Amino acid sequence: MKVGLVAQRDNSRAVEVADAIRGALVNDGVDCRLDTATASSLDLTTDGTTVERLATCDLVVSIGGDGTFLFAARAAGDTPMIGVNLGEVGFLNAVAPDNAVDAVRNTVNAIQRGDHTVREAPRLTARAAGFESVPAVNEIVVSGPRRGHGGGATFEVEIEGSTYSSGHADGVMVATQTGSTAYNLSEGGPLVHPGVDGLVVTEMCGVEEMPPLVIDDDSAVTIAVRDAPHAVVVSDGRNPHEVDLPVAVTVSQADTPVRLAGPTADFFDALGKLS
Repeated sequence: MKVGLVAQRDNSRAVEVADAIRGALVNDGVDCRLDTATASSLDLTTDGTTVERLATCDLVVSIGGDGTFLFAARAAGDTPMIGVNLGEVGFLNAVAPDNAVDAVRNTVNAIQRGDHTVREAPRLTARAAGFESVPAVNEIVVSGPRRGHGGGATFEVEIEGSTYSSGHADGVMVATQTGSTAYNLSEGGPLVHPGVDGLVVTEMCGVEEMPPLVIDDDSAVTIAVRDAPHAVVVSDGRNPHEVDLPVAVTVSQADTPVRLAGPTADFFDALGKLS
């Protein structure tokens, strides 16, 4: 049994929790793999591994906020994940730090017995000619070169081949139900309960505002862009990629979802931390 541990960088509490989890699992005979930064923080340089090797583990434990979880998820592939919440909200991280050791040990034991429960949440990819984005857990954004007055681009949005909207805007976002509570919410999009199999299409500062739209999560969203020097495609706030215009970017569900193990987060309790 191999367990990967990723602690939030420059967070002593996260490193402390990672060390406690590691100690307990090693005592249980579990092989622990720490990413290079976490191992270095614990002066365990020989135990460090590149984050890309997390996909070879049987479980990945993220210790920090949602950003740390997204960082680990990009490398975890279809390996089940459990999140320890040191952030303010914690929609992706269901475990409190004081309960982290017991929660992880219980999850490891369940995996070893073969009776663990894994929940799946979709990831998104964006594709255009010669380009495919890094899979996103929260959202894909297609934007103009910059935001604000004089920026943006002209966008035409199609859902499964049918035109939904067209006009000038800063950008268009396609968010999963997981990501509906983050960037999407700040752009005026709706909250979507994690039990709803839907995606949210939200226009960002449109001249003629397009109402946010919730669609089936199997739908393909095609965003055509013109009237700008170039467009930018961003996955979960990272890996911005410039594409030449005119271009049509298709956003759809990725082949591999993010897989969540261990306790479930209370959606409404997490919502209460947003205010």
